[in-house]
Amino acid sequence: MEPRVVLSSVGLPLAGAVAGSVASARGTRSRWYRRLRKPAIQPPGAVFPVVWSALYAAVAGASLVAQAHGDAASRSSYRAALAVNMTLNAGWCWTFFVWHRLGASVVVSGALAVSSADLARRAAATSTGAGAALVPYAGWTAFATVLADAVRRANPGR
Repeated sequence: MEPRVVLSSVGLPLAGAVAGSVASARGTRSRWYRRLRKPAIQPPGAVFPVVWSALYAAVAGASLVAQAHGDAASRSSYRAALAVNMTLNAGWCWTFFVWHRLGASVVVSGALAVSSADLARRAAATSTGAGAALVPYAGWTAFATVLADAVRRANPGR
């Protein structure tokens, strides 16, 4: 397997996870976050690190398989899509937890959900198993968009 495939498949999700975690860890302990009204659909805080760890691992594994089975053009395209996806992923954390932009966080989350579905589609084009492994990620990011909008609506003017 090409080093570039391994580096992008593991490195990009790892970078996204670290960048997002820095913002999230800081943000979830903030007075601003504690004072937000949370919707009934908000999972308990302990759920998020467990789910995100599993999803990042699934993205890395599916990316390895998808790129291993793809030709040079599809690998390059997949890597670019993965980079955009991880940028949006980490970007949401900063938009919400650090910059406190609730409306913008809904937009970023929506873009992330679309990007995640596209990533699953791209993976499925080279490996149905890799595509299927990304379906929970696409689903979770779609749910996250609904949740981000519910938080925005519960906190007008914030």
